[in-house]
Amino acid sequence: MHKNGFDNAKYLAMQSEHIEKRIAQFGGKLYLEFGGKLFDDYHASRVLPGFVPDAKLQLLLKMKDEAEIVIAINSQTIEEAKTRGDLGITYDQEVLRLIDAFRAAGLYVSSVVLTQFQNQKSAKAFEKLLQKLGIKTYRHYVIDGYPYDVEKIVSEDGLGKNDYIETTRPLVVLTAPGPGSGKMATCLSQLYHDNKRGLKSGYAKFETFPIWNLPLKHPVNLAYEAATADLDDVNMIDPYHLEHYGISTVNYNRDIEIFPVLNRVFEKIFGASPYYSPTDMGVNMAGFCIENDEVCQEASRQEIIRRYLKALVKRREGQSNDSEVAKIDSLMKNNGIEERERKVITEARNKAEKTGGPAASIELEDGSIISGKNSPLLRCNSAMILNALKHLAGIRDSVLLIPKAILEPICKLKTESLGGHNPRLHLDEILLALSISAVTNPLAGMALEQLPKLRGCQSHSTVILSEMDNGTLRKLGVDHTSDPVYETKKLYHGK
Repeated sequence: MHKNGFDNAKYLAMQSEHIEKRIAQFGGKLYLEFGGKLFDDYHASRVLPGFVPDAKLQLLLKMKDEAEIVIAINSQTIEEAKTRGDLGITYDQEVLRLIDAFRAAGLYVSSVVLTQFQNQKSAKAFEKLLQKLGIKTYRHYVIDGYPYDVEKIVSEDGLGKNDYIETTRPLVVLTAPGPGSGKMATCLSQLYHDNKRGLKSGYAKFETFPIWNLPLKHPVNLAYEAATADLDDVNMIDPYHLEHYGISTVNYNRDIEIFPVLNRVFEKIFGASPYYSPTDMGVNMAGFCIENDEVCQEASRQEIIRRYLKALVKRREGQSNDSEVAKIDSLMKNNGIEERERKVITEARNKAEKTGGPAASIELEDGSIISGKNSPLLRCNSAMILNALKHLAGIRDSVLLIPKAILEPICKLKTESLGGHNPRLHLDEILLALSISAVTNPLAGMALEQLPKLRGCQSHSTVILSEMDNGTLRKLGVDHTSDPVYETKKLYHGK
């Protein structure tokens, strides 16, 4: 049974109340920088079981009449076609996805700001697309000396040259498709322009991690370090908070390093800073809503192992370097975390050793671990999911859910007509075949009905899966990892 360690209802109530107080503190206008993912925050839901992946969205819905959303995107990431790793889409596509999702939920997206704008060709094309779609756009420019040259930043040649974003509601949420999008700089620009116009406004930051009122080495905070190993983020005791209040709190290096500069910016704009520490700037109440610390600690240890395996695969694929792997490896060793704590790893590797080929295993909610192996028609992960569905439906393992008469023509189509080199079926193809089989086979229908029970389950394969299969597992809600090994020795590992 999956146990909850986090009270999501308490979190929503506490968080909305705290934000309301912060709005009032600044005279009725607050620019709130939203860190992390506003939608689909699966990292938070994994390390804080009970946290709903869309909890931040639910929070905004509680305040939707007061809130408007501004999305910031770094123009250079558009030019470089940077992608969001978990979804496999570019940052500009993610902006469109976010707008659709916000609107579908009933939230007001007022505009998009293109930060670090330097007339990049792709950024200008995206700007035109947004304008054609009826979305207001603004440009914010590169400021020489940012973020340290405060005199230059807080001037007409600095923040003053940015477009002023017209907003109408008391809570302006700054979000983005990924890190480095310029959310904080956008907030500072707005504060500068508001002050020039004689308008009262303030700034706050909403970062779920690290959780400021948990210990520095708490597994939840360590999992955040593992998740951001590629960004060189390090959790630290906030020295400014400790000095001013005598209370030990946790923040991360970038916010601590930039705080003195940020404080000077506030002083330059307002005459005095409203904050004594980076922790003061935050509004996160998550630490007060942990109801079972043991559950959250165990979930976070598992997440660290997942992040380590993900980093190994990224390195094998040439998407990262040794430093990310080394950082997480060191974090694991320093805190006594070992791969074998992730049970599906051992089971998958044992299955591969016995069968002499790729294998995959999944741990179900009841603690059962079900495995699958490669066959002439199925990939190991496809076999694993079919076996898991049979187990959940109480169907004997020997029962064939999908006749060869359905599978073989699909495999033949892939190789002979569509030019594929591997006849084995991807997971989405198997699920489609299972759906077809369910028309005449009630057992196949019973198996399909079990799909929702896979959400939140853990799985592992002894070979790197295709992006297609990884994507299907994500859609099913399965938290998957792989060994950093390709199934073949080919140089190209496509379909």
